[in-house]
Amino acid sequence: MDVCGLEWHATPLITRRYVETPMAGSRAASRRASHPDPIQPGPGGGPDQARRRWEAEVLQPSLARTPERKERFETLGGIPVERLYLPRPDDDFDRVGYPGQFPYTRGIHPTMYRGRVWSMRMFSGFGTPEDTNRRFHYLLAHGESGLSIAFDDPTLYGIDADDPEALGEVGKCGVNVSSLPDMRRLLKGIPLADVTTSMTINGPANIVWAMYILAAEHAKVPRANLGGTTQNDILKEYIAQKEFLYPPRPALRLVIDTIEMATKSMPKWNPVSISGYHIREAGSTAVQELAFTLADGMSYVEESKKRGLDVDDFAPRLSFFFNSHNDFFEEIAKFRAARRLWAEAMRERFGAKKERSLWMRFHTQTAGCSCTAQQPELNVVRTTIQALAGVIGGTQSLHTNSYDEALQLPTEDAVRIALRTQQILAHESGVADAVDPFGGSYYVEWLTDTMAEQARRYFDRIDEMGGVVAGIERGFFQREIQEASFRYQRAVESGEQKVVGVNAYSLNAPIKVPRLRISEQARTAQSARLKSLRSRRPSARHTAALEAVRRSARDESANTMPSVLAALEAEATLGEIVHAFQDVFGSYRERSMF
Repeated sequence: MDVCGLEWHATPLITRRYVETPMAGSRAASRRASHPDPIQPGPGGGPDQARRRWEAEVLQPSLARTPERKERFETLGGIPVERLYLPRPDDDFDRVGYPGQFPYTRGIHPTMYRGRVWSMRMFSGFGTPEDTNRRFHYLLAHGESGLSIAFDDPTLYGIDADDPEALGEVGKCGVNVSSLPDMRRLLKGIPLADVTTSMTINGPANIVWAMYILAAEHAKVPRANLGGTTQNDILKEYIAQKEFLYPPRPALRLVIDTIEMATKSMPKWNPVSISGYHIREAGSTAVQELAFTLADGMSYVEESKKRGLDVDDFAPRLSFFFNSHNDFFEEIAKFRAARRLWAEAMRERFGAKKERSLWMRFHTQTAGCSCTAQQPELNVVRTTIQALAGVIGGTQSLHTNSYDEALQLPTEDAVRIALRTQQILAHESGVADAVDPFGGSYYVEWLTDTMAEQARRYFDRIDEMGGVVAGIERGFFQREIQEASFRYQRAVESGEQKVVGVNAYSLNAPIKVPRLRISEQARTAQSARLKSLRSRRPSARHTAALEAVRRSARDESANTMPSVLAALEAEATLGEIVHAFQDVFGSYRERSMF
């Protein structure tokens, strides 16, 4: 290939440099004759001498004229950033490699988005099931390629809409689903055989997944044909998000029950989306998000193997979910390091043989915690930068936050702008045309290696304390995140970390954003439906089904999923099934970390 007098030679790839073609009078040759490269060594010199000469002849005069903005530069996560990155002595092409080959640093597919762009999966849910169903149809009509369901707090905590604890929260931060009929309303008219669905649900994930399966079968879609993901990452809940229902060890068992069922009967379903997103939203650094997420994933693999499952049978259906924050290069390096670390762990630690078992497939969401209520229109810019990092980092699907994220559930206009941001990246920017375009960058490769090494140090510490559950019980993860969050907040308050519109370039002006208000009508409607369901269902069948749930929970050799499916068919509600499990497992209260 010859472009502008430069040729990328196919054979000596390990040099990782462009070389001139022998073109008489080429512009490249002319430029180099008049502007010699200051970091190339002179006769008899080496790279160190060349750098010293550049520093003396080019850098120091420049610094004398214009000093740098600050003494220390670092990533958002605190990794020191040098002024300039050059090839390292051990740099060769093997350190970077090819996309679609182990360890997949450059991507899991050899062509990445040249074959198909990422899935555009907007996180949506509010009000009653009918409210959110209308939003789903709106998004699909505007080009969304997959659904992502946001549930309200009562649903996330396994509480029915008519429970006194649900007062004021029904439908406010997501859709309310309290029963199997609710799930059928939520999915009405959605082509479930053709659209994949992601569900952000954790504590009661086994129950909500069972609702989805039964609703699909009611719509004549066999469970084996269903494609999608349940987040179902309970370890992350104890570490960061805190929406747990039972103590860690029995809760982990319920996750493995879903992995076992999916492995045996639902080959297109991802039973767990191992999530770093909420770890980052809680205040972690990028390295902590990377390390803690992968450590959680390794725990699920270990427990699944103890259940007797073959790693190559279930590992291909494990997926991941990451945050994409403001530090553009740190986020790209994080995604690249994550693929490498996971592939290495699956092959070397767990003995996986299948290529797909080594792949880290992940969804990305832009950082909600970075969005500001002040000058909210600036969040469009933040979201674009974060989405771009996710795409260049090789994500498989992407959610872009709406500009009103810090104020409310998004309006339709805000959601459309967020979706259009992805579509512009995919179809106008050119970033989807080359695979891993920053591969070989001195800085990005150094940062990828650095983040991978720091994550490995965390793995060693977690292993030394007995694994993730032991670390949760000791408060290790919680303290690490709290300390990182405190450091960041202190930097913002001191002005060291600038947040545009908040502590820099602020405006004293009212915030003008169209408001989306969710009234208490959602709770009234959902409560009336639950009252009707309870009055008409056969009492004896319902009682027997809940006792079967308790029995399966007491039998540690049993998979609990069949009893959950049967209880839903007997018209048990979400809260009733959760209480049945709590009768056996108990509930959980986290001890203070302060």
